Amino acid sequence: MRAANTPGTGRTGHVVVIGGGIAGLAAAHRLLDGGARVTLLEASGRLGGKLRAGEIEGVPVDLGAESMLARRPEGVELARAVGLGDRLQPPATATASLWTRGGLRPMPKGHVMGVPGDLAPLAASGVISEDGLARIARDRELPPTPVGEDVALGEYLAARLGREVVDRLVEPLLGGVYAGDVYRTSMRASVPTLFEVARSGGPLTDGVRELAERAARRQDGPVFMGIDGGIGRLPLAVADAVRAAGGEIRTRAAVRELRRTADGWTLAVDGTAGTDGTDGTDGPPVVTADAVVLAVPAPAAARLLAAAAPAASTELATVDYASMALVTMAFRRDALTGVDALAERSGFLVPPVDGRTIKAATFSSRKWGWLRDAGPDLFVLRTSIGRFDDEVDLKRDDADLVRMSLADLGEAVGLTAKPVASRVDRWDGGLPQYPVGHLDRVARIRAEIAKVPGLGVCGALYDGVGIPACVGSARKAADELLGALAATLEPGSGAGERE
Repeated sequence: MRAANTPGTGRTGHVVVIGGGIAGLAAAHRLLDGGARVTLLEASGRLGGKLRAGEIEGVPVDLGAESMLARRPEGVELARAVGLGDRLQPPATATASLWTRGGLRPMPKGHVMGVPGDLAPLAASGVISEDGLARIARDRELPPTPVGEDVALGEYLAARLGREVVDRLVEPLLGGVYAGDVYRTSMRASVPTLFEVARSGGPLTDGVRELAERAARRQDGPVFMGIDGGIGRLPLAVADAVRAAGGEIRTRAAVRELRRTADGWTLAVDGTAGTDGTDGTDGPPVVTADAVVLAVPAPAAARLLAAAAPAASTELATVDYASMALVTMAFRRDALTGVDALAERSGFLVPPVDGRTIKAATFSSRKWGWLRDAGPDLFVLRTSIGRFDDEVDLKRDDADLVRMSLADLGEAVGLTAKPVASRVDRWDGGLPQYPVGHLDRVARIRAEIAKVPGLGVCGALYDGVGIPACVGSARKAADELLGALAATLEPGSGAGERE
């Protein structure tokens, strides 16, 4: 690895981050804090990945993810570090429901990702039939169900509690996170606390009740957090902080080839530049670096690592992704008189078993105070469509997706008004799937990456799909590379300058 300047010695390592989503931006931010020189290359013309700020009818909205888990600190910490601390806002309301069995039903309390620990609120909700409740109660009579090193969440829960719980509670909740099939999703990767309960061998409902009670005792703030103006402001603020610290950001700069050399890395970059409108400079077609961080989806990582880390590339090529679409609509508030559900809830989830088009609806102007204040005469809501292996509807055009969303909303809440504006944002291959054995696959990828000096990976594939998980993944990759760079520059290491 070639050497360059580090803090206190007048020398610093040059790290190239490939990928301008929140993970890549967070890695660049962390690397700059650690004293590295940083260049970030993003293939598209936009930064932020699945976080995207936009507007509808002149009102700011999120066109991708709209909130982050606040109980895990990395996302909130990053927002504060880049000057957004005073713009952090919890939801104005979090009274979500389930649209199932012909009506909107309250989300029962005392559950862990839909797995019940207390049958009383579940029975009161009407989500589960009497036969389904009786089936759950049998959990206490059943012998332990082996889970081994990993198990499919849906299959395990169906064996313990019956399919109704999986189909009407767990599937809609996990579907909102992964857009996946819970019957194939790894329990160990997706709900590790539940996996530990399952491994203990006792009644599952008892263990879940204890988890839920423990979580309730720890509650000292909001579960989720948004940002005034939209969570899509976060990557833009991080990018501004990266530039202010001396980092270079190039958009429309697709890395065509990544090659390991005797003393670092050489990257062949397509396109002349184009930055995202602020830097305004063309970039060179060849970039050299001491280290590289790959913060891109698995297909792109597999292609770039085919020569430098072929075994990791092979593993990455096996990762599946789900696609989805978000339909955002704006209505005149005075046209919604009498639609009480919009004033009482933050939205609802839809179990796939009910056969609807939409999988969720968010009443954004009800959920976020900043959005309500920005458009007091408008009501903004959005629906999501698409799940892994259930993407037929995504082949329809935008007008059809809006029409189908309105039809479902009409049945669910009695909405008959027509939107004054609508837009559809498609996230093709947006969410990595976590099947059984996912964590072992990630461990194998990282073991191969570790064999290659000056190489790191981060993002939703590795440590979780939420914003805090992606930021934490970025921190881990950045810290490991900073340590490796520092070690090569210690006195007696033999590292020297390269032109």
